[in-house]
Order: sequence, then C-alpha cells, then structure tokens
Amino acid sequence: MPNPLISIITVNYNQAAVTCALLDSIRRQDYVEVEVIVVDNASCEDPRRMLLTNYPEIKYVRSERNLGFAGGNNLGLREATGAYLFFINNDAELTTDCLAQLVALLQSTPGSGMVSPLICYYPAEGQVQPIVQYAGMTPVHPVTARNQTIGQGETANGRFKSAQPTAYAHGAAMMIPREVLEKVGPMAEQFFLYYEELDWCERIRRAGYSIWVEPRARVYHKESLTVQTLGALKTYYLQRNRIYFMRRNYGGWRLTFFYAYLWAVMVPKSTILMVLKGEWANLRAFWQAVGWNLGARNNSWERQNSPATFVASGVAETSA
Repeated sequence: MPNPLISIITVNYNQAAVTCALLDSIRRQDYVEVEVIVVDNASCEDPRRMLLTNYPEIKYVRSERNLGFAGGNNLGLREATGAYLFFINNDAELTTDCLAQLVALLQSTPGSGMVSPLICYYPAEGQVQPIVQYAGMTPVHPVTARNQTIGQGETANGRFKSAQPTAYAHGAAMMIPREVLEKVGPMAEQFFLYYEELDWCERIRRAGYSIWVEPRARVYHKESLTVQTLGALKTYYLQRNRIYFMRRNYGGWRLTFFYAYLWAVMVPKSTILMVLKGEWANLRAFWQAVGWNLGARNNSWERQNSPATFVASGVAETSA
C-alpha cells in the first residue's frame, strides 16, 4: 500500500528566506508523498515569484490581509487534499524522518487525534546538545489557567525516547488526520494569536481522541523574534485569549473559581506590577483584554492597534 498523502501547511509573513530553509528541509524528507502549501499572510512584498521559481512543487496562496495564526493556516486548508495535515511554523526545520514518524504514530495508535514532534530550539553555532522547547504539556489549571511545557530548557537526552500522551500539541508543529479535522473542525480564528492550538486540542479530546508527542520525530525551531518585540500587543492577546480560552472550555464550578482568581489575584496583581514598573501601554492593553471578554468586542484599543501591522506567521506560544 502506498503511503498516505500529507498536506504540509506553513504561513509566511515577511520571512521568505526563513521559509525557504523550511522548504529545503521538507525536500530532504524520507517521506515523499507530500504536497506543500505556503500561505503568505499579507507580507509587505509578495514573495510569490521567488518561492515558485525556486520551489515549483509548492502550492502558493496569498492573503491580502493578515489573518493571524489560525486564519492563515485555515486558508491553506482550502488547498489541502492529504489524508494527514501537518501544520509547521515557517521558522522551523524538520529532521529527515520526522513526517514518517508522525504518520506511523497516528496509524499505530487507536484513537489518536493529533501528534506533535519533539521541538528543540535551533542550535547555535558550536552547540553540541540540542535544547528542548517542547516535549509535551500539562493540562491547563482550572483555576489559574496556567500550564507547563514539559522538558523546556532541558538537553535532548535519553529522557525523551518514546511517544507519550500529552495535554496539548504545540502550534509550531502538529499533525492531524483528515477524519479528525472533519469531525472537530479547524482552529478557531477568533483567537488570532495565542491559545488557538490549546483550544483545538480541547475540542479534539472532547470528541474522544487523544493527543500525543512523538520524540522520535524532531523539529528545530528558530523561535521567531517577532513575538519578543510585540510589547503591549503581546500582553493584549495573551491576556484576552487566556480568559477567552477558559470561557470557551470550562463551565460550572471551574469557571466560577477561575473568575474568582481573575478578580481577586490576577487583575490586582498585574495592575499593581505594571503601575510600579511604569508600563502604561501594557496596563492599558491588559485592561482592554479584560474588557473584550466583558463584551467590549470592538474596543478602541484593538482598532487603533491593528494586528495586521505586527503578526508574523506561526507565532503560537503556550500558556506556560
């Protein structure tokens, strides 16, 4: 039997050279039954000619406005025909057997709905041992809405050898069977940035599937610097979507306790710290994020700070 087709979807935003490095790593894969879809998320300069000239095998899709992480990937889904969908950040590179290992896990594990590889930080020059970014995640705490990324900062030694179930896949690299996608639907675009994959995994689990991490598959992630310079915009979307995630996925006593924590601890603590540090832009962003969840969906802050001016593709962080 031939190997099933994998649709690889990546989103580019003003990083054509970085995207080319990813495409080169895809060409080196042992697994050849792939189609590659590159979505350009309204880059300042359209890289269509350059990408199609050097990588004529790809499908190229251009959006004239920035759709965010989920929106960009979902646009690519319209062109995907594979039995498996692999979402990969454009600032990552795959080891040669990565795709084969991920497909093997999904095919051999009944009830599996999604899998991520071991994700390591891209090694610096002279670095001997890769450093882990992701080897799984713990569940989001029902009160604090926080979780932990397993293995982050550790060397990629013998501890991470075999596949394990995990609470969440990582948005930088995740594979889902088409049949699961058709049952649960794509990522929710309302998040725009952060928490999309966590919300998606919650829906996948509620549909009766399990989430896995497969360390025998490995991705090296260059961890885009874009997100580190977002400032108040990062504050806004992290806090807005942290609350929104809880509202979408929890109810009853869990949501009641989270709201109690939000108003008794999170809001006053964050406000005091930002005031003491003089972080007035972050403070305003924080309160607008809270206000968005109270019904102020078209607030002035979000209109004045258009995400189309800053969001790079694949910027997906965990809630840790």
